[in-house]
Amino acid sequence: MSIFEYNGSAVVAMVGKNCFAIASDRRLGVQLQTIATDFQRVFKIHDKLYIGLSGLATDAQTLYQRLVFRHKLYQLREERDMKPETFASLVSALLYEKRFGPYFCQPVIAGLGDNNEPFICTMDCIGAKELAKDFVVSGTASESLYGACESMYKPNMEPEELFETISQALQASVDRDCLSGWGGYVLIVTPTEVQERVLKGRMD
Repeated sequence: MSIFEYNGSAVVAMVGKNCFAIASDRRLGVQLQTIATDFQRVFKIHDKLYIGLSGLATDAQTLYQRLVFRHKLYQLREERDMKPETFASLVSALLYEKRFGPYFCQPVIAGLGDNNEPFICTMDCIGAKELAKDFVVSGTASESLYGACESMYKPNMEPEELFETISQALQASVDRDCLSGWGGYVLIVTPTEVQERVLKGRMD
């Protein structure tokens, strides 16, 4: 079993019309044994920027703490929040720095940039970025997430429709992966508000 699959995870981000959604499952397991059913994988950097960390849970938490530290330094120095593109480059550099003993995480970054233009990207554990205009996925359920998102996604969705689409895609995908699931956590971010919702899913 790959170290990335040790805890199980499913993270997905999707773009709408001047908004984006980022969602994850809530299971923390050790291989096939479930340890917790309320584990957080999506973290806030600032009001319009979020990061989802799939992979090894301990590395995800360590990496998040380092990213918060680096972002706070940036805020003190620049007196503004980081743009999503800049933050993606920061995460990439941080991961590549540790390429010979990497953080076993695959980040999904989602944010609203200039003119509230949504930005999403993902990368591998050594920081090779993959940019997308529609959706990005990572985690043990990524294969089924690709299929579900590919068939359900359509451009320029309003926040409510985007929530419905990303939720259905996540629920359908984690049911086909025994290492992730146990409900879901969805964030819908628009220029004016952030909606946080918890999904109930199959408990097996």
